[in-house]
Amino acid sequence: MPAKSIHKSEYIVLLRRLRALRTDAGLTQTELSAALHRPQSYVSDVERGSRRMDLLQLREFCNACGQSLTEFVGEFEQELG
Repeated sequence: MPAKSIHKSEYIVLLRRLRALRTDAGLTQTELSAALHRPQSYVSDVERGSRRMDLLQLREFCNACGQSLTEFVGEFEQELG
């Protein structure tokens, strides 16, 4: 049986990219959560990997940080090599 995605090294890269996206945008977790109309714990849970996001939520996260989903995915793929 294949490993769950949360146990793959690529998932660690995804979490690192999400944190970098927010910090590069100059946003705190609280500021990002306000832009997303969610509690701060939502952003924390996403960045720690305890909360999964669907594609639409990832797009909202990216847009709130001033980056398009396609740019984010491109950078993610580039980091994976």
